Amino acid sequence: MAPGTTLARGQEEHLVNVPVAIRASAERLVVAATMGPTVHDVHAWRFKVIPGLVELHADPDRFRTMHDPVGRGLHLGGGAALVNLRLAAAQLGCAAVVRLLPDPGRPYVLASVRLAGRHRVTREERLLYAATLKPFPGNRPPSGLRPALPVVNELGEAARLEGAALHLLPDDRGGESRRAVLTTRGDSPAEWLRAGQALQRLLLSGTARAVSVSFMYEEVDVPGAEDVTEPGEVPQVLLELTQRADSDLHEPPVRRKDEGQRHRRRVR
Repeated sequence: MAPGTTLARGQEEHLVNVPVAIRASAERLVVAATMGPTVHDVHAWRFKVIPGLVELHADPDRFRTMHDPVGRGLHLGGGAALVNLRLAAAQLGCAAVVRLLPDPGRPYVLASVRLAGRHRVTREERLLYAATLKPFPGNRPPSGLRPALPVVNELGEAARLEGAALHLLPDDRGGESRRAVLTTRGDSPAEWLRAGQALQRLLLSGTARAVSVSFMYEEVDVPGAEDVTEPGEVPQVLLELTQRADSDLHEPPVRRKDEGQRHRRRVR
């Protein structure tokens, strides 16, 4: 494949100037990376391979400015795709080094990913990658439970690992769900990409923990957010969390001392 080849959704392509094992599994990487949440069911981005790098580009032919005038949703969806690409690379034992908006002269290049060095895949990465192969529920289930605070804290840790924060919102309605807001430090294209990565990791963590997550990102003025956030934090996504009725399959988070051991865990 010549340098500069675009990886469209569903194409069978191969990476260049990377280890043979990665080249042989390029399709797996690309397919996994296209399974994140999208804006209005449209992938408004594409991956492009150049020597030694995979670049994430905004796709002007699929970008709907009417629904997303400043490109916020585009960056959220692109950030989600980056998480899937990183997880797929981890399964192959390869570390993925990501740079957001790497070239000021080419703002349509949302990120670059360099596949470098050996990486020992963790149990959590295996669980999250398995979750990328399952569709996210379109709506929360008709019945369920309010997620316990330890579970919410796990989801908050998933967001923190991607440079964002998750805050529970004041809610005196009771019911079967918890409302929360995903925030970043600042409100720029780079922060939108971080929010997208955090959202995707949170969605995948929720899938692995029998938590259904519905979200809205169009309206960032979230009532009650000022009561739980710190100065400088910007609400990016409003979420509703519901522990599914099959939550008996949920297990505690992976403990460091158990990492690498052969314990099986079902993913729903």
